[in-house]
Amino acid sequence: MKVDDCAMVDVEVSSPAPPRYDDAAATQLNGDHLDPVPDEDRLPLPRRTWQNARIVDKSTWFKVGSGKCGIRLNPKVTLIAILAIVAFVLYCILDDNAGDNFAEAKKWISVKFSWFYIGSQDVWAIAIIAIYFSKYGNIKLGKDDEEPEYSDGTWFAMLYACGVAVGLFFFGVAEPVWHYVGPNRYTRDKYMPDNELAQVAMNVTFFHWGIHGWIVYVIIGMILGFLAFRKDMPMTMKSCFYPLIGDRIYGWMGDLIDILSIITTLFGVCTSLGLGTIQVNRGLNYMNENIEMSITNQIIIIWCITAVATISVITGVGVGIRRLSEICFGLGMVIMMMVAFLDDIWYVLNLYCQSIGYYFQYILQLGFHCDAFELLDVGSYGAADRGRAYDDLEGDGPKTWMDGWTIFYWGWWISWSPFVGMFIAKISKGRTLRQFINGSLTAPMIYSFMWLTVFGGSGIRMERLASQENLCCHNFANLDIFTSKPENMTLLKKLYNPPFTDSNNFLCGMSVKGATDETREYTSLKCNPCSMKLISERFTDDLKTLSDSELEALVNTLKKDEAWMGKYPSKENKTVSRLSCMKSEEMWFALVSSYKDMGGFLRVLSLAGIILYFVTSSDSGSLVIDIMSANGDQEPPIPQRVFWALVEGATATALLTAGGSKALGALQTASVVAGLPYTIIMCFVTVALWRALAMEAGDIDPYGNDFSVLLVDPLTKLKPKLWLEFLLNIVMAPHTIYKVVVRHKLGGIATGIMAAICWVSFIVLMILEIAGQYSSLAVEGLYSLAWVFYLSFVTIVTVVRAQIRGKYKISGNPIEDFFAAMFLYPSVMIQLNRVSKKYGIAPLMPDDPNRVRERKSDTTSKV
Repeated sequence: MKVDDCAMVDVEVSSPAPPRYDDAAATQLNGDHLDPVPDEDRLPLPRRTWQNARIVDKSTWFKVGSGKCGIRLNPKVTLIAILAIVAFVLYCILDDNAGDNFAEAKKWISVKFSWFYIGSQDVWAIAIIAIYFSKYGNIKLGKDDEEPEYSDGTWFAMLYACGVAVGLFFFGVAEPVWHYVGPNRYTRDKYMPDNELAQVAMNVTFFHWGIHGWIVYVIIGMILGFLAFRKDMPMTMKSCFYPLIGDRIYGWMGDLIDILSIITTLFGVCTSLGLGTIQVNRGLNYMNENIEMSITNQIIIIWCITAVATISVITGVGVGIRRLSEICFGLGMVIMMMVAFLDDIWYVLNLYCQSIGYYFQYILQLGFHCDAFELLDVGSYGAADRGRAYDDLEGDGPKTWMDGWTIFYWGWWISWSPFVGMFIAKISKGRTLRQFINGSLTAPMIYSFMWLTVFGGSGIRMERLASQENLCCHNFANLDIFTSKPENMTLLKKLYNPPFTDSNNFLCGMSVKGATDETREYTSLKCNPCSMKLISERFTDDLKTLSDSELEALVNTLKKDEAWMGKYPSKENKTVSRLSCMKSEEMWFALVSSYKDMGGFLRVLSLAGIILYFVTSSDSGSLVIDIMSANGDQEPPIPQRVFWALVEGATATALLTAGGSKALGALQTASVVAGLPYTIIMCFVTVALWRALAMEAGDIDPYGNDFSVLLVDPLTKLKPKLWLEFLLNIVMAPHTIYKVVVRHKLGGIATGIMAAICWVSFIVLMILEIAGQYSSLAVEGLYSLAWVFYLSFVTIVTVVRAQIRGKYKISGNPIEDFFAAMFLYPSVMIQLNRVSKKYGIAPLMPDDPNRVRERKSDTTSKV
């Protein structure tokens, strides 16, 4: 490091300069004379210059020193993000109900917004496929003469290690097995062949790791790479909205987007770090029983990973992150190929080819499935009358399945999108959009399917072999209790008397009532059939006839005998385990350990791979958070990189120490819940991406006409007059519609009258609905009619806005008109009124960066 890189200078704090106006430019539009407009009425045109021009960064900066050892950040974004993180972590630690509260929120989202989560993913996938096959696919993420910085292999290794983190280790074996054993809508069908059920399990797993998962990373990475490398904009999330709102991104809205992105990224990374540490601890314990499952060991693991990640992030993408990604990707390849050959390579190849076909056959069905009937929560009433196989009325599948799997996955993918998408954009300079899609969507999907086939397919095969060996899961609860103290052995003799029955068993748990020995009552909890069979065979004599040592030895056989506790030496050259009896984090190690002589070697490789994948997630996350807090500076100073890496480790440590896995789980669930608002953001980003590419390709005239007021201006501009107009139009919108249609002869008086009727009816009916809550004269269901009137009003506003756009050749489409009218109709009223009154229209994109948004003073002038 050079000395001058760390030279210190005075502290500098800068804010965006106020926009400058050009009165001369305000008097000319297409040859028509315009009267000068008072300064207080002027609204600056968003500076969205695309043709060979650098867009000026107007972000707020705080700078101390210069070079690699200085500090360069956005003070508002950084400070508010840190305070919010601290407050949220304290809430998760101090409130024992935090996890339950977020879990309830997630369930509510599943019931109310599954259609939105799932439908939006489908729309994004369609948009990316359209870009791939269109002329837009040839546009580069960078200047036309720029070439990729990294080779294809290195590029793919980095984006894959960042994108999936350790998820495929955790779910690679567990998810297909869980879908195979259920409960879900497939396992409820007792007549479904077992082979078909196994294939369905693979298909659902592919769905969760396929196009719909990676698509969110592609969209964020594509628009950020395009704007940063081709238009020289800051690489930060607020830049995604520049094609929609222009320079408004440098206000509070842009800062809010960056703050939310920092928070969701840090929560996602640190919860994965914390929960993944528990898996690493489990792996170490699986290899060596002397390494206990403890908070102390988990904290040591966290800081070992954090230390390596900090060194990696200091060295940057080109050295530390790059080399670690290549190593961990290579390790994963070695493990995958070894398991494929050790298990049954021909079975794996058959399953891979077969599962690819099933995936593409059922992708539309799965991609749009919302569990609509399961979420009704009314059961399968009448099933028995129809001769169905079900012996209960719980429905065709559990109502919690969608919440626990698909909605969880989509929320998790989306909450990680700012982090992974930005990182992929950073390493993708010089590639065309088509190359970008191939590398960040097609290739990861194909490789993930290969991984899931090897490990998930081998896991399902082991589960089926274990079933053939009659291995099963036990629900013993008190084995440790009865062998921990001598008096407990006496208690066991007292409680248990053969023959064994459900009501005469205490090994599977017991309910105790009473404070003293005289009043204490014990009630047995039910053993599952597998445990009942085992205890009946082992506990054949009256326990009172056994000595304490004999009884202890008998109980210990249930604890340690692998023939009964889920493991059995199969006829094959491997050990078979009943994976469905285990926790998700145990399944991976049970599978790789089953290959006898190679099991120990595979355990070591797996542990190394898991740790390295965690490190790559942590260092990539730290770098991306630092970039966002530094207004998109792609080479932020070293102190900031170290700070955010340590914040991640400290956050995970604090949660694990104070609240254990429950606090980490609360934060993880909160991150998934945050996926809902980020889904809305992603929808806008998709529109912004399409518009940016269309302007770049010339399909939208960058210098065409636009409204003189953007939809967000009343929310972003410090203009009291604009605020007042916005507030008045909340209730006076029908009057504005009437004025517009009359001036422009768009529908006559009837249109204005219909708008007024619909709007007034909506207000009156909603007032009656609310008042009815406190009156005996309530009429239930008025709200339904009220919303019909509101949608009718929105439709009228949509039609009028579309007509105005057509008359003045303003770019847009009816879908944008509808959603603008639905959610921001007061802003739409301002737009229409100013076009029709004195403000006129303005170019969509100005030639001159200082050119103002022109306004018409004469409503009869030609435009």
